[in-house]
Amino acid sequence: MHKYGATSATDVTGFGILGHAANLAASQKAAVDLELHTLPIIKGMLEINAAFNNNWRLPQGYSSETSGGLLVTLPHQNAQAYMRELEALDGQPSWLVGRVVQGSNQARIVPDVRFVPV
Repeated sequence: MHKYGATSATDVTGFGILGHAANLAASQKAAVDLELHTLPIIKGMLEINAAFNNNWRLPQGYSSETSGGLLVTLPHQNAQAYMRELEALDGQPSWLVGRVVQGSNQARIVPDVRFVPV
């Protein structure tokens, strides 16, 4: 992560991706927000979640993960190279899920969020 200029990182676990993004945003010295525009979700889980009255709140980014991935902030121009190196190392894809924008240290999911079945 240092090689690519990462400025912060957290694991995504019990608070879901939005909860952990909110924690990252709140801890920044600069007045920034984290906007999430892409949510990788296990194939078929959106339909199961809907059948259970949105019990797990997957579309809202609050699903608890026992062993989630990493949420890393780094310069946009370095993101693709970082993701390629990660995939070369372990054979697993990663996703660009959002962006950092000027704001008030909040996190949010954009209205037209894209769901990626994995």
